[in-house]
Amino acid sequence: MYICCIHRITSFHISYPRSMEGRGLRAGFTADAPPLLHMSEPLRRTAFNRLFAVVYFSAILALLYRHVQNLFLHPTTSFLSFSITLFLFISDLVLAFMWASAQAFRMSPIRRKEFPQNLKQIIKDEDFVGLDVFICTADPYKEPPINVVNTALSLMAYDYPTEKISIYVSDDGGSVLTLFAFVEAAKFARYWLPFCRQHNIMERSPHVYFESNSHHPSIPQFEKIKMMYEDMKMKVEHVIDKGEVIEEYISDDQQHQGFNKWTKSFSRMDHPTVIQVLLDKSKDTDISGQLMPNLIYVSREKSKTSPHHFKAGALNVLLRVSAVMTNAPIILTQDCDMYSNDPQTPLRILCYFSDPALKSNLAFIQFPQRFHGLNRDDIYASEYKRLFKINSMGFDGLKGPNYVGSGCFFRRRALLGGPSTPVPPEIPELGPDHVVRKPIISQEILSLAHRVAGCNYENQTGWGSQSGFRYGSLVEDFYTGYRLQCEGWKSLFCNPERAAFLGDVPITLFDVLSQCKRWCIGLFEVAFSKYNTLIFGSQSMGVLMSLAYSHYALWPIWCIPVTFYSFLPQLALLNQVGIFPKITEPWFFLYVFLFLGAYGQDFLDFVLDGGTVRKWWNAQRMWMIRGLSCYLFSSIEYLLKSVGISTHGFSLTSKVVDDEQSKRYGQGIFEFGVPSPLFVPLTVAAIINLFSFLLVLTQSFSGKNTEGLCLQMILTGSIVLNCLPVYGAIGLRNDAGKMPTQITIISTFVSVALYYASSLCL
Repeated sequence: MYICCIHRITSFHISYPRSMEGRGLRAGFTADAPPLLHMSEPLRRTAFNRLFAVVYFSAILALLYRHVQNLFLHPTTSFLSFSITLFLFISDLVLAFMWASAQAFRMSPIRRKEFPQNLKQIIKDEDFVGLDVFICTADPYKEPPINVVNTALSLMAYDYPTEKISIYVSDDGGSVLTLFAFVEAAKFARYWLPFCRQHNIMERSPHVYFESNSHHPSIPQFEKIKMMYEDMKMKVEHVIDKGEVIEEYISDDQQHQGFNKWTKSFSRMDHPTVIQVLLDKSKDTDISGQLMPNLIYVSREKSKTSPHHFKAGALNVLLRVSAVMTNAPIILTQDCDMYSNDPQTPLRILCYFSDPALKSNLAFIQFPQRFHGLNRDDIYASEYKRLFKINSMGFDGLKGPNYVGSGCFFRRRALLGGPSTPVPPEIPELGPDHVVRKPIISQEILSLAHRVAGCNYENQTGWGSQSGFRYGSLVEDFYTGYRLQCEGWKSLFCNPERAAFLGDVPITLFDVLSQCKRWCIGLFEVAFSKYNTLIFGSQSMGVLMSLAYSHYALWPIWCIPVTFYSFLPQLALLNQVGIFPKITEPWFFLYVFLFLGAYGQDFLDFVLDGGTVRKWWNAQRMWMIRGLSCYLFSSIEYLLKSVGISTHGFSLTSKVVDDEQSKRYGQGIFEFGVPSPLFVPLTVAAIINLFSFLLVLTQSFSGKNTEGLCLQMILTGSIVLNCLPVYGAIGLRNDAGKMPTQITIISTFVSVALYYASSLCL
């Protein structure tokens, strides 16, 4: 049975608030029995998880006792044996910590349900709160503007009073091409929005809708609207190909004036602020006569002498500019490739934001990131089911999920200090209760908006440290959510059956690993900051939340056990040296239980959440691959950065799709192709594991005694199975996505060197 979060309908007696943060929700309804807005229930496997945690923890203690016994109570005379035992002890300590921190997600996970159909019985249309939407893009060639346009159009078409919606597009690339795309989008929106309302369309991204509906004879305007979209798309893509706005596409003097801001001295990293109001809800209407949402293009001022703080800096500029222009109490942050898949999403979040029992300390509502275009078995585990869904339900049973950068609705007030410790704004126009009374195109409003978007505005202020999105980490989303919860705010996880948003995934292994490496460096920046998740987090949020955040902040340390267990037992195996208990020893069964217990629980969580066996297998394979690549390299890069050695800066993940790569991805074929150092440790591990496994297998068939090598053979065999795509990429493929020859050669030399080194030592 669901447990009602706000009371059962028969005993629910409240008087509905007259405002939300001073400006919003007034309603006339009967206080005796208002309709139910949301409920929650604990997951059924919670009791089993708690019991299993006790049993498994006891087994971990037994394993650590064995290591301590071998290291200190019964030490070997051989330095080599001591070193091997020490490395295994360190690996198992890391595995134990990561397992223990993951149990925080399993202690009290909950599932929520909303009833948006009841909302309009409580709130009239004119009393819906304003919604400011932030969309960030940074490079028209890596993030095609037509994709960003589709995202914006899908959000503009929400089933929500259009005059309450304001779309802010941050163009951190400062590209006139992106501005041109949105000028065209503003024209098309006048037809697209009434078309969606009239026909109650669910897929409100034009690209997705027309791709899934090639012909619709029951809708008379279908072909006309589709032709208009194709015409807009053709213009935008033509301009991108030419690299400049074509004169014949500029229709009036106002557009000329906007595009003329891109002078010869205008560059990506050095330019003045550009703010263009493309649609104004006070005067612009669609073809049906209904008011349009605001659509505002923002490219913040940049200077080579001022820090820009990447996406967090762009979001803080939007936070200030929107405060000056519209100051809606609710803010949606959205990645440029994550389009709306459910037009009723704003109604869902109001089911929580309008609850007086929650609103005093509710900072944000996070939706899971879900993706379209995944191949059947999700070979790169790009769904991140555990990160975006399973663990988020566990977070939700504590103090709420972490912020994952997109699909998140914030209360504006939450970004301006703690629930009981607000941070006073520098100017009253940035306060959460400020009411904008002048048109957004008035000179006074635009002048102030340009001022707060300046690159020097934040100097000597608390932006990025005490208010707004927080600076200091490449994962500004994780860090911001963490800091908000340390201040006393809570969050909620909203996971409706129909995905609220759908986005793109990288389709090459290099892009997947590069993205993950960037995340890991940012996570380390949080873990080793003065706000570290273990000490500061436990003092601010309690032990369980601290452990949950630490599980992510220390994500990259997975590389320690993965690397050791991918090389050490195998090199010992090549030299006929056993390092695990024999099959006849009692300790053998402890290792088997620990292995099967961890994998079995992970498998159960994955499958019960709707995953398939093949997807789970690919997810655990990618865990190993990440451990030998992005986790390892991010740890090295962070260490070098910490001692003052410069490393590569921030880089975007490309959203451009190559047809051949897309075809191979659809077939479930791994895409290597790029001669990246990320692939070297993985390829070395694949080679060493294959030869060690084949050698011992041959010896077993020839009658040699390999009883003491059983666990090493099982471990090596599982890694060989995980490396099957690597073997195929090395020797069985001739396409452009095969393993680059230089990576194979380098890895072979390293493998031989490791073998000879181990032979000398062992």
